[in-house]
Amino acid sequence: MWTFNGVEVVSAFLVLFAIIDVTGSVPIFLNLKSQDKTIHPEKAAFYSLIILVGFLFVGEWILKLFQLDISAFAVAGAVVLLILSIEMIFGVEIFKNDQSNPETSTTLFPVVFPLIAGPGSFTTLLSMRAEFHITNIIIAVVLNLIIVYLVLRYLDVVKKLLGDSGAYILRKFFGVILMAISVKLLTSNLSTLIASVNGVGA
Repeated sequence: MWTFNGVEVVSAFLVLFAIIDVTGSVPIFLNLKSQDKTIHPEKAAFYSLIILVGFLFVGEWILKLFQLDISAFAVAGAVVLLILSIEMIFGVEIFKNDQSNPETSTTLFPVVFPLIAGPGSFTTLLSMRAEFHITNIIIAVVLNLIIVYLVLRYLDVVKKLLGDSGAYILRKFFGVILMAISVKLLTSNLSTLIASVNGVGA
């Protein structure tokens, strides 16, 4: 059933934008290009769409396989998002990217994975299933990947517009937003999880 909700789309979009952090990854993309690596914007966006949307559906099946509900995963995901927000705000590196790929093209690795469709994105998608309708999440994914494509397509222009300080400020700003959202996600689903546990135990 088509259930469009503008507020959910915007909320999901902001969460994914903060997690993907394509503007914060501009220095990494530029570094890859300086090493004569090739990045194909259209392929990066397409591969990311397939991976993210696919995981959005397969991830739920995995939860059922292990007999977990979305609320439980959302609580775990909220903790991961909180840690990622701390990484963005304080500059603490948690996920280290192996860039030893000998291939000339770096579209699939490390651009698509783990920079765009990485552990943080996977956790975020399944966590948001507890809050948003899946249709709105997919729309948010598509909108984010359009931005990813534009940034990769006009990488040099984006670098000039943002500058080092601009990318730094955006990363910190969305880190704070992500932290607030992760706390909300944690508190709202934790109460549901505790209630369900008490109901089973009763």
